[in-house]
Amino acid sequence: MTSNPAQSHPELAGVEIKGALQPGYDTILTPDALAFVAQLHRMYNPTRLALLRARDQRQAWINAEGFIGFAPEYSSIRDDRSWQVRPAPADLADRRVEITGPCDRKMVINALNSGAFCFMACLEDASAPTWDVMVQGQINLRDAVAGTISLEDKGKSYKLNDKTAVLICRPRGWHLDEAHMIVDGERVSGSIFDFGLYFFHNAKALLAKGSGPYFYLPKLEHALEARLWNNIFITAQSMLNLPLGTIRATVLIETLPGAFMAEEILYELRDHITALNCGRWDYIFSYIKTFQKDGSKLLPDRAQVTMKVPFMAAYAAHVVRVCHRRGAHAMGGMSAFIPVKDDEAANQAAFAAVRADKEREATLGHDGTWVAHPGLVSVAREVFDRLMPTPNQLHVIPPGEATFDDLVTPPEGTRTLAGLTNNINVGIGYIAAWLRGQGAVPLHNLMEDAATAEISRTQLWQWKQAGATLETGEVVDAALITRVTEEQLGVYKAQVGDNFFSAGKYTEAAELFRTLVLADKLEPFLTNPAYDFYFAR
Repeated sequence: MTSNPAQSHPELAGVEIKGALQPGYDTILTPDALAFVAQLHRMYNPTRLALLRARDQRQAWINAEGFIGFAPEYSSIRDDRSWQVRPAPADLADRRVEITGPCDRKMVINALNSGAFCFMACLEDASAPTWDVMVQGQINLRDAVAGTISLEDKGKSYKLNDKTAVLICRPRGWHLDEAHMIVDGERVSGSIFDFGLYFFHNAKALLAKGSGPYFYLPKLEHALEARLWNNIFITAQSMLNLPLGTIRATVLIETLPGAFMAEEILYELRDHITALNCGRWDYIFSYIKTFQKDGSKLLPDRAQVTMKVPFMAAYAAHVVRVCHRRGAHAMGGMSAFIPVKDDEAANQAAFAAVRADKEREATLGHDGTWVAHPGLVSVAREVFDRLMPTPNQLHVIPPGEATFDDLVTPPEGTRTLAGLTNNINVGIGYIAAWLRGQGAVPLHNLMEDAATAEISRTQLWQWKQAGATLETGEVVDAALITRVTEEQLGVYKAQVGDNFFSAGKYTEAAELFRTLVLADKLEPFLTNPAYDFYFAR
């Protein structure tokens, strides 16, 4: 272990690094970088904590009243048709295919080389937030910006092509802490830690190569949360003597409260925002969480909640409509299908599903889309090249307006034992991988991340609380959930063998999943208690 950079520099009073300092970490956790992060934390963490308390208060009100809608106090922003966001920089004018994934070294190289127009390097839902994953991710992104990133792995050499995707970094959401950096006795915000280190080390290098410091912002629920990001952007740019608007952000509209404030979020970030994105999986999770106490809002099996069901289609059209009226791009979401090895029929079915999903998005008016695997870049690109001959579709505005009922009416469908079993299987499999340090996990030929695990968890919690009945007539209760959990543990043990089952965290994952599902109160995010118990040490 190298020396603690905070302890080595007395001017960083009140700053402590508690994580082990592996070789190379000192090049990221420099005194100047830590001072930069600490300054942002001291200025803005009180506001962050207040906004998180406001989330809890808002949820309590929804639980009591059963209603969420367009905020009347912001009607002047929505009604004023004159304001626009700042035009996108040149390298974000055409974003027809973006790839997303974690920030491990091989993924970063492969994603940048994939042929996608942009790579969203995810320090959030696609990454398990261990100390090493977070710091090594920063090292990998810094090396990618410098063009020096390379890897020797199992006899193969990886390095960047001459032409690569535009790099966009996604920091953690406001709800997550970084337990290994302490400022004045308080954990630093994971958002500020991730943003601050990436911006400090890479902003000027990115500008020098004709790009810029670009960010994806996750899980916003209110315009004031967007204002907090905007204030941090203004301060960060000032601290590095960079002009207003140097930072450009894309906000994921992946919460139901955020959808009702999509226009206001654009307004608060209008000098720094280029796009909104339809983060479909987190959106379904947020829908369940928002209506956690409303038995009339139960969703059917997760597999039945596609982008074609009315409330999801209304959400996508609403995002496109709001964006294009204000001069912002509207990015489509990620189909979870991935290529299937050794099964050509299943592989062709996956490609067909992705193609159909991208055709829906391009036809609706989206300006680009996400894929989860380099093998799907060409599929998405063919669709957008065919249906979107221009760099974007800012001129396309879907007709109509989204109403409260459009955005909240649950779709028809069934709740089945197979759906419940799949929720438990995915929950155990994903959490086990997450506890092993893996944030994006292929399960059943789908790419799962924290959002899909959250759907599995919260849907079961809500079904149990409502005493929902399955198609077979079985009531969803603690006994059924416990029984199926034990069955799925047996399935995993048979699949992976005794040795890996024991080392692979499956028992711990099942216990955490079951505990959260059977709790009297719905935990807002499973990653918070899991992080505190497993990673914050």
